[in-house]
Amino acid sequence: MEESNEMQNEVVENASSTAEIETTATEPTNHNLADNTAETAPAETAETEPQPMATEPETPTVENVVGQGDTEAAFEEPVVDYSAMNREELTEALKGLLENDDITKIKNRVAAIKERFNDVDKEVKKAAFDKFIEEGGNKDEYEGGDDAIAEAYRKIYNVYRERRQKHINEIEAAKQHNLELKQQILDELRELINNENDTLKQSYDRFNTIQDRWKTIGDVPRTELNGLWQNYHFLIEQFFNKVKMNKELMLLDQKKNLESKTLLCEKAEELIVEPSISKAAKELQSLREQWREIGPVPVEQNDEIWTRFRTAASKVDERRREYYEQRNEELEKNLLAKQALIDKATELTAETPSSTKKWNEISAELDELLKVWKSIGPVVREKNEEIWAAFKGQIDRFYAAKKQYFETIKDEQTENYNKKIDLCLQAEAIAKRDDWKKATEELLKLQDEWKQIGPVNRKVSEKIWQRFRGACDEFFNRKTAYFTELRSSEQDNLQKKEAIIAELKAHTFGDNKEENLDALKDFQRRWMEIGYVPINEKQRLQKEFRDTINSIFEQLRISANEAEINNFRESLQNNRGGRQSISDKREHLIEQIQKLRADISLWENNLGFLANSKQADLLKEEFDKKMRNARQEIALLEAKIRIIDEENKPSDNKANEENDSDKNKQEN
Repeated sequence: MEESNEMQNEVVENASSTAEIETTATEPTNHNLADNTAETAPAETAETEPQPMATEPETPTVENVVGQGDTEAAFEEPVVDYSAMNREELTEALKGLLENDDITKIKNRVAAIKERFNDVDKEVKKAAFDKFIEEGGNKDEYEGGDDAIAEAYRKIYNVYRERRQKHINEIEAAKQHNLELKQQILDELRELINNENDTLKQSYDRFNTIQDRWKTIGDVPRTELNGLWQNYHFLIEQFFNKVKMNKELMLLDQKKNLESKTLLCEKAEELIVEPSISKAAKELQSLREQWREIGPVPVEQNDEIWTRFRTAASKVDERRREYYEQRNEELEKNLLAKQALIDKATELTAETPSSTKKWNEISAELDELLKVWKSIGPVVREKNEEIWAAFKGQIDRFYAAKKQYFETIKDEQTENYNKKIDLCLQAEAIAKRDDWKKATEELLKLQDEWKQIGPVNRKVSEKIWQRFRGACDEFFNRKTAYFTELRSSEQDNLQKKEAIIAELKAHTFGDNKEENLDALKDFQRRWMEIGYVPINEKQRLQKEFRDTINSIFEQLRISANEAEINNFRESLQNNRGGRQSISDKREHLIEQIQKLRADISLWENNLGFLANSKQADLLKEEFDKKMRNARQEIALLEAKIRIIDEENKPSDNKANEENDSDKNKQEN
């Protein structure tokens, strides 16, 4: 019932409002309106007798009176695209129009909002009804009706209808009043024509006053317009026939009319360069109405002045047509742009995502497409709903599938939650330990495992993360505090190592090579027993100590290889790792020898590819140097292996004891 009432009100509004009709101003050939009546103008009798003024054809028709009083038609209402708005946004848009705009300038936008709201509201009500049926409801018991959003919208829309109806009623009342005033003027003209007592001057003065009053009266009902104008001009012709105004007075009036129409031509020509198309169209319509009110001009200038005005008016109309053609092109471009967005949305949703990340990435891309869609202007009206339905359909289908996907991963999120709880327990246990290196490795491993576990429910995600992070922070804060305290002793170690370097430089070595080597070993042992020094001093101290040792080796004529062999032999004698540790060292030395031999083979092979050139000679020298150093390194490593074999060769009794020990272990 409510929709039926709204339709009836729209019919009333459309019938009461004036449609804007674009017409090209035309002026028919002059004729005497009195010729269409039963009366005929008397023949010219004398030059001094008043003659009827030559008149231009101003009998109004639908074409030349269109737009009378149509203030809404003169206003170029902006076009707004509401196709992407929901009901809340449409309600706010309608409310904003009523608060900020003139009621006479929002009709098309209100109609577009209403059409869009009704479509969306039907969808909402259908969804509510479908849900009621799905939940087991009886369709005969379904009440439906408007929700709060629909009620708010209809309340605002009713305010608009009341205000618009009031405006229409006021306009119609004013037009009816103007009709009565103009009918009174017609009566006065008839009385003036029938009055035989006034002088010619008195009649003409009264006639001018009546004409001025007629021009000041506003619009009348459209149905009365033609008849009113025909009666008015017929009576004017009768007046001229009666008073037979003299030719001089008639020419004077025509000259005055020519000046007025010339001014209108100038104003019309100015509108050709007016930046605002809507303003130019509105003012041109006003100029046409003024032209119609002005009387005739001298016959010999009638065609010229009319051609000038018509030419200017045609150029303004042409600009307006070009404007709307350009706007139609923009609407077509917008259609192509939105079709491209539909194609992009179709491409994005063509395949089902395989991960939560991919679902969210596509969701973000679709959200961006929707933002771009809203930024594009409107399209041609007949395509608007079709392309919006196609675009929205792609998005709706995607989000329906996304909803189903996330419902299926709830169990996975629960499992992930349990895994992360277990990691929290492990991290909280590690946070209390003091074996910094191993505990750090284990904690970092837990952090890697945390990253590999999938997401959990958003409600508990932050809470469980803070628990795990709190345990990690507790451990690393304790570790930082420990090593901060440890670094305080580094300055003491720095002074100790500088003292050893000074002592080493001041030490006097004798002629006994073994004693000298023992002394150097002692310095190196003491050096190694000192703890950490500041990191920025470490390299300097190490270089200074090593340079000093090397200098002493050179002074004592002890080769670096010999010194290293002695150090290696001593390290074997002090070995605390047992036979297995020594065996591991031997295997490591063999691996180093194999690697060096492989490098030598590779370098020798590369030498065969080098051509004879200066650059090639430099490379050959470099390869030769590398191979010499590698062979020396192999000789040193082989010497170390021989030392291991000598030091590790067991006696017969010791071998028997070890065999018995191994046997007992196997039996146990």
